[in-house]
Amino acid sequence: VQLVESGGGLVQAGGSLRLSCAASGRTFSNYAMGWFRQAPGEEREFVASISWSSISIYYADSVKGRFTISRDNAKNTVYLQMNSLQPEDTAVYYCAAARGSYAYIEKLSYDYWGQGTQVTVSS
Repeated sequence: VQLVESGGGLVQAGGSLRLSCAASGRTFSNYAMGWFRQAPGEEREFVASISWSSISIYYADSVKGRFTISRDNAKNTVYLQMNSLQPEDTAVYYCAAARGSYAYIEKLSYDYWGQGTQVTVSS
């Protein structure tokens, strides 16, 4: 599976961005999808995940109520709508694909990763 993220950029605090991750190479609907982020000097951390059917969705506590993950299996794309962005959301955001039925939250559960897209939130 090849994953390509897009939609990152520079936004002021309180603003919104929508990230997209386009998948190719395998049957997208067979994979759970996740978003992770990594700030400079920090570990890569879980942000959100969604099962292949969209029935199971999980969020990190830090983004709950502000971010929304969704997927369109017909378009082989997963999205991350980010609202009320704060400077602490600044990071490189990665999408990832996992073989399996669940919305995984652990990095080690994911088999494929994109190259990442930079999100910078100014105060």
